[in-house]
Amino acid sequence: MWILPKNLAEINPVLAALKPIPYFFSRPVRIFQSYRPSYLQADLLAGLTVAVVLLPQSIVFAILAGLPPQMGLYSAIVAAIVGALWGSSNHLHSGPTNTASILVLSTLLPIAAAGSPEYMAAAGLLAVMVGLFRLVMGLARLGMLVTFVSDSVIIGFTAGAGVLIAVGELRSLLRLEAGSKSGLLDTLNNIAMNLADTHFLSLALGLSTLAIILLLRRFYPKWPGQLLALATAAGVVALFGLDQAGVNIIGDLPSSLPPLADLPLTNVQLIGDLSVGALAVAAIGLVEATSIARSIATQSGQRLDSNQEFIGQGLANIACGFLSGHACSGSFNRSALNYEAKAQTPLASVFSGLFVLVAMLVLSPLAAYIPRVALSALLLLAAYGMIDRKEMARLWRGARGDALIMIVTLLATLFLPLQFAVLSGILMSLAYYIMKTSTPRVISVLPDDTFKHFAYQPHKPQCCQLGIIKISGDLYFGAINHVEEVLRQTMARNPRQRFLLLRMHGVNHCDISGIHMLESLLRTCREQGGDLFLMKVQRPVLGLMEATGFVDQVGRDHFLSEDQAIEHLFYKVLDPAICIYECEARAFKECQNLPKRSSDEIIPLPLLAMPANGVADISPQDLWSELMRSPTPPLVIDVREPREFEQGHIPQAKLIPLPKLVSEAPALPYDRDIVVVCRGGRRSQRAAYLLQQKNGSKVRVLKGGMLAWEAAKLLEAVDR
Repeated sequence: MWILPKNLAEINPVLAALKPIPYFFSRPVRIFQSYRPSYLQADLLAGLTVAVVLLPQSIVFAILAGLPPQMGLYSAIVAAIVGALWGSSNHLHSGPTNTASILVLSTLLPIAAAGSPEYMAAAGLLAVMVGLFRLVMGLARLGMLVTFVSDSVIIGFTAGAGVLIAVGELRSLLRLEAGSKSGLLDTLNNIAMNLADTHFLSLALGLSTLAIILLLRRFYPKWPGQLLALATAAGVVALFGLDQAGVNIIGDLPSSLPPLADLPLTNVQLIGDLSVGALAVAAIGLVEATSIARSIATQSGQRLDSNQEFIGQGLANIACGFLSGHACSGSFNRSALNYEAKAQTPLASVFSGLFVLVAMLVLSPLAAYIPRVALSALLLLAAYGMIDRKEMARLWRGARGDALIMIVTLLATLFLPLQFAVLSGILMSLAYYIMKTSTPRVISVLPDDTFKHFAYQPHKPQCCQLGIIKISGDLYFGAINHVEEVLRQTMARNPRQRFLLLRMHGVNHCDISGIHMLESLLRTCREQGGDLFLMKVQRPVLGLMEATGFVDQVGRDHFLSEDQAIEHLFYKVLDPAICIYECEARAFKECQNLPKRSSDEIIPLPLLAMPANGVADISPQDLWSELMRSPTPPLVIDVREPREFEQGHIPQAKLIPLPKLVSEAPALPYDRDIVVVCRGGRRSQRAAYLLQQKNGSKVRVLKGGMLAWEAAKLLEAVDR
C-alpha cells in the first residue's frame, strides 16, 4: 500500500537531493555547447603531447599491476575519454597510475595468480567497484570527505609504494624468477639468494634504456624520452633478435577496439574479498585526482566541483572495468604536461585517448618487441619520483604528529597489504585529528609589557583575584572534559582567584555540552564568591549562548570587549583592598599607580563572605542632606590611603585607612550613625561589614564612593 505525502513540502528534501543528478550526468553536453573552434588546434597539440607519454606509461603500469599490456592500453583510452567528459577539471588527465596499479596488485594477489584469466576478471570487477564507490560519493555530494585523508598519509604511502616498486622491478631488471612470497623482505632475500642467476644481457638492455631516458632529460628535456627509449630498445631487440637470446618481450598487442569484458558480477564472495581493496583504491585515487586538479586550478584560475570530479572518476573506472581495463586515477605528470601544453578544454584529454587508440592499432607490431627490462627501467624512475624527499624532510622538521603518521603509513605500506596500509593511515589521521581537537590549548595569559596584548607569561606573577584564561579550540563534546579539567586545575592552584575571564576568540564552535561545562564553571565561581566573565566571543558561539539561555544566566554585562575588559573588572569588580594591601603583583596597567609593597609589607585582611545586600548604602545627595541639616549628622569614615584622601574628601570626614581600621580597631562612637567612604565603594563595603560584625552598630556605605560624590558635584575638602 502506497502512502502519499500530505503535501509537497514533505518530499522537498528528496527532490533537493535528486535535483543535481541530471546536472552531473549532462557535463559532456555543457562541454560541447561551450566549445569554440579556436580551441581545437591547442587541444589537438596538447592531446598529442600527452599521448606520447601516456602510451608507454599505460603499458608500464599494466605490467606493474600484474596485468597484460593491452589492459593498460584499454584503460588509457577509456579513462582519458570518460574521465575528461564527465569530470570537472579542464586539465586533469585520468588513466593508469603507479599508485593505483600497485594497489590493484596488492588487492588481487591474494585472490588469483597474476596474469591468469581469474586475475584479469577480478581486476575488471575491482575497477567497477572502485567506480561505484566514487560515483556514489559524488552523487551524495561527499566531496569534502577526501579532506580526511591527510597529506602525510599520501606522502608516506607513495614513498612506501615507491620502495616496493623499486625492489620488485630490480628483480625484473636482473631477470630473476619470482619467489613464492611477495613481501618486501622476501623479495630482497630472493634477490640476494639468486643474484648469480642474473641475465646480464637483459640487465645491460635495461640499464641502457635507463641511461637514454636520463640523458634525454638532461640535454633534451622537451623530447619524449620514455617513448624514444622504448622505441630504441624495441628496435634493438627486433634488429638483433635478442628475444631469442633470453630477453623477455611483452609480445603481441591488440589491434582492435576495447572489447566488453565478461565480469563475475554475481560472485558475491569475490565482491566481498575485493571490497576493502576497492575502498582503499577509491579513497587514494580520489585524493590524488582532486589534489592534482586543485593544484593546477590554482594556476589556471578554474573553479572546480569536487562532486563532479567524483562522478567523472567513478564513470571512468566503471567504463574501464566493462571495457577490459583496470582501475585508474588522475595522473600528476600527465595533467601537468596537459596544462603546460596549453590545453584549453577537457577535449585535450579526449584527443590523447584517441591518439593512443590510433597508435595501438597502427604500431602494435613494433610494440610487441618492447623488452620487459625496458619497462622495468621506466618503473624504477617512476618509483624514484614517488619518494618525495623534500616534503618528507619538511614534515620531519615541522609537525611531529604528521611526521609520525607519515612514518607509520610508510612502514605499514612496506610490511602490510597495501589496502590495509592506506586505511590504517586514514584511521590514524582521524585519530590524530580527534586527539588535537579534543585537547585544545588552555593557558593562563597576562598583558604584555606594553599592556596592549595578552601573552603566555608563566614566570610573571599573576593577579591574585583574577585569572585570565585563553581557550584555543572548539568547545564540543569531545573537548569539554579536557578544558574543564585544565580550568579546575588552574583554579585549584590559585584558590584566591575567585574571578575568571575567558578569552574566547579562538573558540569557533560550541555545542550544548560546551554550554553545560560553562554553566558548571559559572556555578563554581559564584559558590566561591566570585564570578565568570567572557571576552571576544565569536558570533556563532554567542548565538548558541543566547538561544540556550546562558547569556541570561551569566548576565549580558559579563560579556566584555578586549579593550575595556581589564579596566571594567579592576574598577568595578575586583576588591581594591586586596590590590592595595595584599597583592605585590602589578599585572595590569591599572595596577601601576598603586603603591608597591614588598612581601614583608603585605597586610593580610580578613576575607569575609559578604552576603548580597549585607550592608545598607546611602546616596551622595542624601548623605549631603544629613550632613547639612541633621542635628546629629553621621560620622563619615574615609578608609582610603592618605594620598587619596588629601586629593579630595567629604568635609568633616575622618581618615582611617582600611588596614588601620582592621588591625587597630580604633575607638569609634558607635552610638552615632556611621557612613564608610572609599573611592568606588568596594573597600567601604568590606569595612562596613566588618564593623557591623564586631559591634552590631548601624553602618552604611556611600553608594558609588567618592566617584559618585564627585559626579554629583558636591563640595569636597582638599588638604594641601
